[in-house]
This record gives sequence, structure tokens and C-alpha cells, in this order.
Amino acid sequence: MVTAPYGTWRSPIDAALVASRDGHPEYVGTVGEEVWWTAPRPEEGGRRALIRRRTDGAEVAVLAPPWNVRSKVMGYGGMPWAAVDRARGGPLVVFVHFADQRLYVHEPDAPAQGPPRPLTPLSAVGEGLRWADPVIHPDRGEVWCVLEEFTGEGPTDVRRVIAAVPLDGSAAEDRTAVRELTGDRHRFLTGPRLSPDGRRAAWIVWDHPRMPWDGTEVMLADVAEDGSLTGARTVLGGPDEAVAQIEWAEDGALLAATDRTGWWNLHRLEPPAEAAGATAWDRARPVALCPREEEFAGPLWKLGHRWFAPLSGGLIAVLHGRGAMTLGILDPRTGDPADVPGPWTEWEPTLAVNGTRVVGVAASPHSGHEVVELDVCTGRSRTIGSAHTDPVDPAYHPRPRTRTFTGLGGREIHAQVYPPHHPGHTAPEGELPPYVIWAHGGPTGRAPLVLDLEIAYFTSRGIGVAEVNYGGSTGYGRAYRERLRGQWGVVDVEDCAAVAEALADEGTADRARLAIRGGSAGGWTAAASLTATELYACATVSYPILDLVSWATGGTHDFESRYTESLVGPLAEVADRYRERSPLYRADRVGSPFVLLQGLDDTICPPEQCERFLAAVSGRGVPHAYLTFEGEGHGFRRADTMIRALEAELSLYIQTFGLHRSDVPTLELLTSAAPNSTGGAS
Repeated sequence: MVTAPYGTWRSPIDAALVASRDGHPEYVGTVGEEVWWTAPRPEEGGRRALIRRRTDGAEVAVLAPPWNVRSKVMGYGGMPWAAVDRARGGPLVVFVHFADQRLYVHEPDAPAQGPPRPLTPLSAVGEGLRWADPVIHPDRGEVWCVLEEFTGEGPTDVRRVIAAVPLDGSAAEDRTAVRELTGDRHRFLTGPRLSPDGRRAAWIVWDHPRMPWDGTEVMLADVAEDGSLTGARTVLGGPDEAVAQIEWAEDGALLAATDRTGWWNLHRLEPPAEAAGATAWDRARPVALCPREEEFAGPLWKLGHRWFAPLSGGLIAVLHGRGAMTLGILDPRTGDPADVPGPWTEWEPTLAVNGTRVVGVAASPHSGHEVVELDVCTGRSRTIGSAHTDPVDPAYHPRPRTRTFTGLGGREIHAQVYPPHHPGHTAPEGELPPYVIWAHGGPTGRAPLVLDLEIAYFTSRGIGVAEVNYGGSTGYGRAYRERLRGQWGVVDVEDCAAVAEALADEGTADRARLAIRGGSAGGWTAAASLTATELYACATVSYPILDLVSWATGGTHDFESRYTESLVGPLAEVADRYRERSPLYRADRVGSPFVLLQGLDDTICPPEQCERFLAAVSGRGVPHAYLTFEGEGHGFRRADTMIRALEAELSLYIQTFGLHRSDVPTLELLTSAAPNSTGGAS
């Protein structure tokens, strides 16, 4: 055992290894007896590949580079593909290509296989046409999905409808060949879910200024013989009730995950037996299937998130829990879910079923995300795709501890603490380690407790990490996430500071060597913390919000353009609050070194906010760096970007914490503004 100061330990987990393992499988589905999903490819420019697991167990890519299966609807995207297994000719897949956002159709097993054919046209208006959450209807020769259409050059000049796109390619050059199934009365909507008999369709809608975790409504309509939707009406939800997902049971009842009780619980909705047609659903009343103070769903950031899936015989595959969500099989007759055996403790909101099989994506504190299959009949679960492998000895992996801290006013704060850990190193007796507080994005989200090599990159070097699920996070009921209502920039900052203070007070962390980092909304919290407290020695701030005023007045995309009305308050009523909390207008209070990391193609948190913040800090003698990355949007996907960003962060800590190591390039910290350069400091 080598004795060496914290932060100087030698680790086999380098930035290149972390980048190669970034991201996880997403958007699983079944195509006949095969299982398909999308997977990250950071080494291929950050594209998302569409993968199929054949019946012989082989995993193959459906599409070669540069095809990138990813939608940009609502900025964060959604389910980008759908496929059907035809009796002859093999599967037919429809997908969204990221580069142009068009829908394409492809027959991967066709004897004379050609390239994918476009189904939808291009548009030169604004950011064009976007598509998500598709469902193929072979009998109609159409794919039904969400259409997002820009009507002007501004980020909020947009309309959304449910549309039917012909599979014959007739709409590839003719926008009028696309049938619109709904009007654009509602600002946001999900794709339609068709009843088992095909006679009804249901979908979820909401409008500004609500976010989908504030309040949504479930619409239901009859499907006419000509394929139009008639008699659309609201059957569930409202301004203060968030329905996150709906599905049809095999007996024709509608299942919904709604937080009407304060927790996202599963409910069943059906009309009186003697009633018929869409109007009959006006008298339907939701019945809770498993009333618990647990979550059976989460925030609808992406269209097509799926926390539950009905099985034959009335059973329902469900994700549920407080904090971490696990997979269970719910029998509505008993109201109790039987949890799935296995090592997985955290499941992603993507489920698919085929017969008695349930497929999802799961991970644990000791393994990365895998595609997992459960056979409901046998109770057997197994990994079937993207199997976790240990690129280094697991002895270097962190050993997390789930903690609940006490914040201001006695409020609970949930967190995961990752102490420094190394199988061959220990610190000198009496030395306390540096710690970095991680603030997650969202802010309506949560940090999952899973194996993350980015965390291991630091802990294996002797730097501790604490992920804080501050007030406003999901997974703990509506009351917990509404702690942030009107309090963004206050509660999140206070909760992160309370955890940092507690770690120092109890002798877990070195009070003089505390840092904070975050991206997006977490970047806001990190930057706001620098202006609110002198607790942190430095900060890593990635693609952040820094000016609430500009962000709320056309400075971001449509989906989040009114988000601050719930997080801060209506701008017209509390304009001073927007300025008082924005790091841009409090830049004179920043005294600790920081690094800003920003994608130049980010339309959610545009780089101009970073540039204005740097101008405000310039000349005040605060050491800082600004790294920008061409081709990167909101969140980094390319391997070279992630390597540069992670090494820059470590270099910041080396310089600020007084560590001695030379295994990463030195980040130049400046005290005045200079022109930024791609992947470089300014």
C-alpha cells in the first residue's frame, strides 16, 4: 500500500477511457422476436447507432455511419424510431436522422438493399421540420408521430401536431401529403397511443407556462374510418396534475401514471360498461392500482419515456421507488408489485414487452447500463445487450454511500457520497480529502446511483464526490420537487452548500478544498454558488444558464422558454428577482477560480451567456478559463470533447487544491478576457 496525499494517486482510469464509456442504451423496442435499441458512439462523432439483437444473440448495427438516430423535438428529442416485422421481407424501420431531422424508411434485410429513403421534406423556415415518437400503421400505409414545425426564425416560432406520414415517400418533397390529425391548439403533445381495437387514440398535452411535471391533460378521440381523429376531449389531468405516461390495457381500459395523490402512481381509467364512444369517457373515474408514497413515473423530458408497459393477462411491468427506480411486475388485483431479482438497482424510463418478455435498460453502483430481459413466466432475468464489462479492475470503482442530510429549516436533502477510493493507495494519517459537489441538471431531475467512470476518474485519484439531489429533484414526490418553485438559485444553492458544510463539519472533507461543478441547470447552480458563498475554492461550470432575463426573453428554445415562471416567478411581476439571482449580474461577487465549458452549437444555453459573464468578470483578477467546442450542443457527445473537458477540470483542481501531478495538460488560467478558441482556454 502506497501512502500519498489525496488527489495525487495514480489511476488507470484516464479521460479517454471515461469518454469511451459515456452514454448508455436508450429507446428499447421489440421487432418480432428481436430487441432493438439506440446506443452511443462517442468515437464516431457522438452519433446514436440503432442496434438490433438477432435471435441468435448477435448484436449488429442496423445503419452504418454517418446515420445518426436521434430527434431534436422539444430540444431534448424523443423516441426516434419505430419498426414492424413483416411476414415476408423482414423488418421495416422508420427513423429520424439527426443531421437533417427528416424521417427515413429502411428495409435492412431486403435482398437488394439500398440506402434509407426519405419520407418527409426539408423546410428552410427556422429550424425546419422535426419528428418524434413514431408508430407505424402498415394497414394504412402511414407512420403517425409528433410533428414540430418552425413557422419563423425565432426559437419560439413553432407549432406541434400529431401527423400521419405516408410510407410510400410521397411526402418527401411535398409537405401537403402529410395529414395533420390534430390542430395546434396545444403547444406540446406526445405521440398517439391506439386502443387494442384501433378505434380510439389517446395522447398527452400541455401548454405554456406549465412544464409537463406541473400539469398535463390526457386527450382521447375516436379514430374514424378515414383515419381522422374525431370527438377529441380531455379525460384526465389538469393544471395541477401531471400525467407522465398513458398506455392501453388489453381489455380497453386506459392506464395512466399521474401525480394526483402527490406521487406519480399508476391509475386505471375506463368508462361505464353501458357507454360507448369518446363521449362516454367523460364519466370515467381514475382508480389507483397501487397507491403508495413512491414514484411510478418521472419527468417527461423526452417524448416516448416509458415507465410502465402492460402485459397480457392484465399484469403490468412497472418502474417504481423512492429515489432509485427498480423493475417490478404489478398485479392490479393484489396491488403489489413483485420486484425483479438481479443486481440492477436503477432502471431507465424505457420499457418494451413482447409476450411474456419485458425488456429495459438497467444499471447498479457496480455496473454500467445494460439491456436486460425478464421472462415473466420463469422469473428469470438476464443481460441480453450492451453487456457491462470492466475495463479496469473493479477495485478502482467508487464505493458510494446513500445519505440524507439536514438543510436549512430542518429540510431533508438526499445525496450520494463517493469517498476517495484506491486499492493500492492511502492518504497520510490525519489528512482530509478534497471534495467536489456535483449539482445535477434539470433542475427537475435526479442524479442516479449507478457506476459512473467519470466519478471514478476523480475518486481513484483521491478526490471525493458528492452528488446532491437538492430540493426540486424528482423521485421523492411532488412536494419535494416543488421546493424549488419560485426558489431556483436559492434552495438548490443552499442544499448543495449544506451537504458540503456537513461533510466538512463531520471530518469527511477538507473545508479548504471544496469545489462545485454542474452542467446546464447544474451549471447555473454552480455559478450561482460562486456568487452566493465563499465556501468553494473553485468551480467547473458547463453549458450553463447565467442570465435569467435573456433566457426568459427569447434566449432559449421553446420547450423551456417559460420554465422560469415556475422556478423563479413571472418576469413581469418579479423582474428584480431575475436580475438579483443571475450570476451575470452578480459577477462582482465571484472570487474563486472557475472553468467554463461550452458547446458552440448549443441552442438551449447559448454561448453568448458565457461570453457576457466573462466580460463582467474580466479585469477583476479572478483566475478562469473558457473552453469552447465546435459541433457540440447541449451536453457533450464526442470523445475528443469529453477528454479535453475532463482533463481541464482535473487541471483546475490540481492548481486550486495545490496537488502535485503531471499526467494531464495544464489548463491556462487567465485573469482577463481573451478571444476564445475551439477546445482551448480564453
